[in-house]
Amino acid sequence: MQSTSTIDLESVAARHPDLLHRTVWQTFKLPIIGGLILLYFVFAWWMFSIGKVLNNANWSIAGSYLADWVSYEVRPDIEISANGGMKITYPRFDPLGPNANPDWLKAKRETITRMIETPAASASPQAPAKSSSFSFMAPAAPVGAATAPSAQAVTETRTEEVVTAALVEMGSRRTVDVGPDRVTLVRDGETVVLDLDVKADTVTSEAPLPVWAEQRRPGAKVVASFGVSGWLEVEADKVKIRKRFFGWENFLFDTNSPFFDKSASEVISLIASGERVDPAQSNLSLAIDNILYNPSWQHLDVWTKLLQTIVMAFVGTLFAMVIAFPLSFIAARNIFRNRPANQVVKRFFDFLRSVDMLIWALFFTRAFGPGPLAGISAIFFTDTGTLGKLYAEALENIDDKQREGVKSVGASPVAVQRFGVLPQVLPIFASQALYFWESNTRSATIIGAVGAGGIGLKLWEAMRTNSDWENVAYMVLLILIVVFIFDSISNALRSRLMGKRS
Repeated sequence: MQSTSTIDLESVAARHPDLLHRTVWQTFKLPIIGGLILLYFVFAWWMFSIGKVLNNANWSIAGSYLADWVSYEVRPDIEISANGGMKITYPRFDPLGPNANPDWLKAKRETITRMIETPAASASPQAPAKSSSFSFMAPAAPVGAATAPSAQAVTETRTEEVVTAALVEMGSRRTVDVGPDRVTLVRDGETVVLDLDVKADTVTSEAPLPVWAEQRRPGAKVVASFGVSGWLEVEADKVKIRKRFFGWENFLFDTNSPFFDKSASEVISLIASGERVDPAQSNLSLAIDNILYNPSWQHLDVWTKLLQTIVMAFVGTLFAMVIAFPLSFIAARNIFRNRPANQVVKRFFDFLRSVDMLIWALFFTRAFGPGPLAGISAIFFTDTGTLGKLYAEALENIDDKQREGVKSVGASPVAVQRFGVLPQVLPIFASQALYFWESNTRSATIIGAVGAGGIGLKLWEAMRTNSDWENVAYMVLLILIVVFIFDSISNALRSRLMGKRS
């Protein structure tokens, strides 16, 4: 016999057949949603040509940029003259200092004697004429006039020390052997021999080049990559070496500092008990000055600009909160029952927040000139609109029972808002303001890049040079630390305001 529950279920199904039958949407809801999402991704892939972009991307350059964030290059140039001599030069601001002599570049030097022809100096135009009949305007010298001796070349003998060969160690099993007329590259067992012709200005490979070496046209320069060890360019009269080292070069003391190239123990000993390097100040004061005013890293300027960014974010957010707070009460329909006034204030908020902060920064930079004032104004305008909208929506969603209770005891309209509304929304207002303060610390970096002051401008200047990526990494790291600290402070304050405890 069937149970009572089964009979009841069958009777319900007979009266309402649609209840126990799943619709097509209920049956295939998940596959349909999954298919639509997949279709959207396919459309986005086609719309933005993602496959073509990935295929044409130069990943080697991207890898080099990333490596430049945590490394630096030493860049010696080996110049080759037509007479077979070579010369090794370093850039003016080389990380190794003015007297670079690295152990990974071994140069063979010889003293040679050369004959050099130099033209003799011509007769001085102020020399007195040997005949009074000489006339500058005459077509020919008169008979009997003495003629100046013709300039003749003078042969001079010079003895000098030149580099005749150089061996560069680019890493394990990776070397570059440079001679006056030949360069030999070795990378992981593969060898490339390049013949140099200084007079014809050509570079010729004796065999097809491997994948790690490139020559765009016959006779042109050859660019060879040695991976993380660096790279080089081989021209007919010059070999440009770019050897990479991990770390940030001269982070504390630059090459002009008396503490340059000294170990930590030597610096501490010199500061603690050494004789004064500069009679006008102590070694500790001199070391601090050398660090703060390091021309390569500009620590003091970077930290000052970072503090400027923090102040920009704080002041701009504070002003926005102060202005948005009273205006939000006018925009809230349940607080200020005047529809035209509500709409005017809400549209004002829409206007302020519809223009991006970066656009406001460009506008105020043109108005006030580059500097923090433009950044503060941009943050103030944008956040006034956004905070005003959020505050007004929070006011429109309050519980009216508290307000009605305060009003029922005969409180004034101001007291009604003070005791019936503010206790409900004040924690929300403060929480949102703290979040925007934290967010604006990041945004101030971006608007600084367009001239609104702060570390953003410093960061943009370092990126534009395309060679100071370690400085970029340094500033990005400082920004991350500041954002992390501010995020922790903001979260702690919001938790306390909202009545939560960790």
